[in-house]
Amino acid sequence: MTEIQFIERDGHREFAVVPIEVWDHVKHLIEDLDDAALFDAVKSGDDGFRVPAAVLDAELAGDHPIKAWRDYRRITQDALASAAGLSKPYLSQIENRKRDGTVDVLQRIAAALGVPMDILVEPKEG
Repeated sequence: MTEIQFIERDGHREFAVVPIEVWDHVKHLIEDLDDAALFDAVKSGDDGFRVPAAVLDAELAGDHPIKAWRDYRRITQDALASAAGLSKPYLSQIENRKRDGTVDVLQRIAAALGVPMDILVEPKEG
């Protein structure tokens, strides 16, 4: 095998210099390790929550996220308003973008829909 040169600092090996032919034989192994580490990091942070295609399609078509999720869950405005402790007109105004819901209101709606609150919040234009 080809000789590897070690560079030391304070009496400890810190770097290894390898001939290019050795590197060409092992570089794919390093890339595979990086890919596996990235995959493991992403997988450990996965909460398992998924947005169904029907919800995404409805949002892309212009529906408010609350309406998209309500329709997906097959819940009426009356039922969702009741479950979240809101009036139906207030919920309708939020879904029609005439009013913004408070954090408390959005949390209650999210709980009633069984979704994380942050997916119900639309980004402000600007």
